[in-house]
Amino acid sequence: MTKKISLHEFQSYLAARLSGTSNQSSAGLLGIQAGSDFWLLDLADSGEIVPLSPLTKVPLTKPWFAGIANIRGNLYSVVDLSAFLGKDVTPQNTSSRLLLIGTRHGSNAALLVTRMIGLRNVEALNPEPQNGAAPAWALEAYTDNEGRRWNKLKVRELLADEAFMDIGA
Repeated sequence: MTKKISLHEFQSYLAARLSGTSNQSSAGLLGIQAGSDFWLLDLADSGEIVPLSPLTKVPLTKPWFAGIANIRGNLYSVVDLSAFLGKDVTPQNTSSRLLLIGTRHGSNAALLVTRMIGLRNVEALNPEPQNGAAPAWALEAYTDNEGRRWNKLKVRELLADEAFMDIGA
């Protein structure tokens, strides 16, 4: 009989396989869209992707704090990544997703994103000069062959950013 595994275990297994088959520079990156911006995350840090579930609003929080989501009995604080960056609020529709980024780092944090793009290979992208004004969690940037700019989001640094953790209005 085939052993049943959870989706999280399967994603962890898949991330381990992808990172084990190549070096770090060509390891799988997850592409997401937040508003009009494109972002890359290391597959190992990206966490689980879930469809948008109902969000419970929290009073007296910053406008970019989308609320609290109940995912399989666990509560996650949800940040609208586009709004956090000072851009348009992410529409909550069928293409919107929650990216559970904090579980691996001991935090129940999730990002509300416009849509998932899929896997990307950093070797197919061209590095861009670093923007000194960018936060520590978004220093790397790339362009693809279609001219789109991709910023690389470093999850650990984002979770350590005081501005990200300070949701009180």
